[in-house]
Amino acid sequence: MDPKQIAKQMIQFNKTAFDNTFDAMAVLQEQTEKMMGMYLEQAPLIPAEGKKAINDWLKAYKKGRVDFRAAADENYKKVEDFFAGYDKPKKD
Repeated sequence: MDPKQIAKQMIQFNKTAFDNTFDAMAVLQEQTEKMMGMYLEQAPLIPAEGKKAINDWLKAYKKGRVDFRAAADENYKKVEDFFAGYDKPKKD
């Protein structure tokens, strides 16, 4: 088998594994965020400033997750483009 084809398949497998793991992690984080939101609504002992700080933290965490996903997708695209360049016939 062609080494370039093996490398492409390895990259595709890695991307699929990353996507599945990342999606599972995102679902878990979203569920935790919902639970935290319900807890904050029902917790009278937490001051408004504390609730705001926790909500800001959750928003920052979500933004970081989205940014990380975008960076990973961009880099996988670069790798795919790199290997796609080998498939094109070379001009002499």
